Amino acid sequence: MTIGTTPHTAANKPVLHDFRMDQVSITDPYFMNAFAKEIQYLKSYDSDRLLAGFRENKGLAPKADKYPGWENTEIRGHTLGHYLAALAQAYQSTKDDEIGLRLKYIVSELALCQLESGYLSAFSEQLFDNVENKQPAWVPWYTMHKIISGLTAVYSATGNETAYAVVTKLGEWVYRRTSSWSPGIQQIVLSVEYGGMNDCLYELYKITGDEHHLSAAHQFDELTLFTPVREGKDILKGKHANTTIPKFLGALNRYLALGKSEQFYLEAAAQFWEMVVHHHSYITGGNSEWEHFGDPDMLDRERSNFTAETCNSYNMLKLSRELFKLTGDVKYVDFYENTFLNAIVSSQHPHTGMTMYFQPMATGYFKVYSSPFEHFWCCTGTGMESFTKLNDSIYFHNSGSIYVNQYISSTLLSEEHGLKLTQTATLPYSDTVQFTVQTLQNKDTALSLKLRLPDWIAAEPVLSLNGKPVSFVTEEGYAVLDRVWADGDILKLKVPMKLNYFNLPDAKHVVAFKYGPVVLSAALGQDDMSQSATGVAVSVPTRNMLVKDFITTVNASPEEWLNGFADHFETVEDGLAFALRGTDEDNRLVFTPHYKQHSERYGIYWRLVEADSAELQAHILQAKLHQRVQDATIDSLPVGNDQYELEHGIQGENTSVATWDGYNIRKSENNGWFSYRLKLVPQTDNYLSVTYFSGSNGKEIAIYVDGELLASETLHTDKPRSFYNKRYLIPAASVQDKTEAEIKFVIPGQENGIFDLLRMMTGFDADARLQELSFSRGVLSDPFSSNTTSYTLTVPQGTELLEMKAVPKHKNALVYVGDILVEDTSPREIALEDSRTELTLTVKAEDHSTVQEYKVTVLKK
Repeated sequence: MTIGTTPHTAANKPVLHDFRMDQVSITDPYFMNAFAKEIQYLKSYDSDRLLAGFRENKGLAPKADKYPGWENTEIRGHTLGHYLAALAQAYQSTKDDEIGLRLKYIVSELALCQLESGYLSAFSEQLFDNVENKQPAWVPWYTMHKIISGLTAVYSATGNETAYAVVTKLGEWVYRRTSSWSPGIQQIVLSVEYGGMNDCLYELYKITGDEHHLSAAHQFDELTLFTPVREGKDILKGKHANTTIPKFLGALNRYLALGKSEQFYLEAAAQFWEMVVHHHSYITGGNSEWEHFGDPDMLDRERSNFTAETCNSYNMLKLSRELFKLTGDVKYVDFYENTFLNAIVSSQHPHTGMTMYFQPMATGYFKVYSSPFEHFWCCTGTGMESFTKLNDSIYFHNSGSIYVNQYISSTLLSEEHGLKLTQTATLPYSDTVQFTVQTLQNKDTALSLKLRLPDWIAAEPVLSLNGKPVSFVTEEGYAVLDRVWADGDILKLKVPMKLNYFNLPDAKHVVAFKYGPVVLSAALGQDDMSQSATGVAVSVPTRNMLVKDFITTVNASPEEWLNGFADHFETVEDGLAFALRGTDEDNRLVFTPHYKQHSERYGIYWRLVEADSAELQAHILQAKLHQRVQDATIDSLPVGNDQYELEHGIQGENTSVATWDGYNIRKSENNGWFSYRLKLVPQTDNYLSVTYFSGSNGKEIAIYVDGELLASETLHTDKPRSFYNKRYLIPAASVQDKTEAEIKFVIPGQENGIFDLLRMMTGFDADARLQELSFSRGVLSDPFSSNTTSYTLTVPQGTELLEMKAVPKHKNALVYVGDILVEDTSPREIALEDSRTELTLTVKAEDHSTVQEYKVTVLKK
């Protein structure tokens, strides 16, 4: 084999190049703070705690205890990979001696921890055996990707020869392991999340030129995924987003490593980008729900507190950046700017520097941030990397041009072009950006300066040079000024901004708002901002109360309101704050830049409705149905999702995961089995909710609770090609004082399994009474009592309108006025046209079967 630098062919050289990170310095105070917080956080780590698992695996005594959270599970070591990459980036920008010494120390320790075989990890190689043998294991290849990427980043940034030696030897271990795979074993391995193993191995090959590293990379190229996507077939539903995106980064890196002969892989990556951006992404640029892609263009129904995993945004930015460098197409930059600002910058708390896992797109939730040294989520790791490279995508260049892609106060020192460029920008608070030119070596410089014209620009841009208007050429999304630049030149660019609305493809009246480049959200207060846990120590926001997440248009249909959108917003405060006009929320909601929204519940998306419309009633019903399931859920997990299964004590024999019709399935056959531990509520009836598919008709399954048979049946449904839920009662007499139980699924015959979400639930409440019935005017014949169902309300003569508030005992009950389902958290206006008005209020309990009726006769006297 040959070791050295692999030559690039001319065909795959990027059209554009990035600048070294030490050539670009950010001077914007908000971004400077974000970077400083990240550096402070990185320096607060104890390197020996990150290395503890690596030393243990080599048989060396740890110098400190392992960190908790994910770093004390089967995925331990992934944080160190991210940490190395983040430190390498920070060192490139700062040349900070403390960071440099940390890197040297960690790499030297890793060299001591590497086994003779080349294997290097914080966990045993047994986990890789488990994957190949269909035994539960938490994504060992994903973690290996992080370790290889981190070591490669250190070598690229610092030239550390020890890092080169360690990662080269580790790459050889990967080669030996993967070269022994049969096609069947390869298929099994690729069905388990493996991060971007192809990506990091192609990157390693570009450095070493080692054909073994190239061969190993090929083993992780998933042609069954790449081929249909390249052909434009959206097969993403049900696929784990944060492993799928890195797969396409690997496809792109294959093209970069090998050149024109690999055009297929470039086309696959570009087509994947189109699919994700245009059919799976929210206004912030984020994607996925509960870490998985859904149906294309079905985004409204996926909005929850588990949407938009931040790792996905991080990886989509990497893909966009490289595609832009290869093509020069401004569409990649438009997406980059939007996602960078509204998903990535938005994900860091400016006071603590901590970052987020999920970014809820459902209205009424709030941002939840990691802790410094307790959780160690995947998004903690990508957060380290994101906030140590804030300066890497502002400017790009070729031999005769500098491209300005983002408008962030910064300085660029370009030795290649003989000038220093100082940018001053405060978008979106001001629409004018200034550039000051300083030529190097005391001579004028000929250069084409290309200023991006964003997709959000609201009117013609205006350029002035040294205080005078200057003409320019518009070329492929850029304002191009080609001239000889003199020392002291001052160029100003005006990029007008305005408010805009954006709807969702599956809900044209569900809208979100932007002003220029920033997504806006409305703060909704701080009531009950309690968190819950999901997966392995992942903190998520709760919404235990009902939150009004719709806006009723007044004297106009939603369509008419949107057609006159420019007249329905106005500035209400100094700075950047907007209020609605022509709605029932004119005096409550204030919209501000979402990336600065950190301490309250918020709403990005809002459903526009007409009062009492069928659409509104359907929305209220769906919200109540969703909330009652959430409230009744004691424990749940998405089956087939590694970390959630691990958290629930997954065990099994002859079991594997697959995707069918967009849903994950955990399956087995021939007396194979799998089990989880689920929480219970003691001394009460519990219900196990299982999702099946109609394709399992005629197949057997047996369910055991702590070894006792709960159900044994042959599955059947009359609904063709459908998923359906079955609830199994676990009676209080068998639950007794238990707080959890082992739920075991045994498949005695042909292949069968369970799909989607597995839940343990309580029953639904059967109280159909009101707890409040009040009116803005008049006197009731009797004081209100939940058990009194008939009243007379006397109001003054001439009363034409009054407000009624009818609140059910249980928040998930339904309240009807006549035959109209109403929003019971807000007062309702009642029109009184006659001297006598009869009101019938029907309450359906949370179980939606128990009913109570109240009657009110309104008399004018």
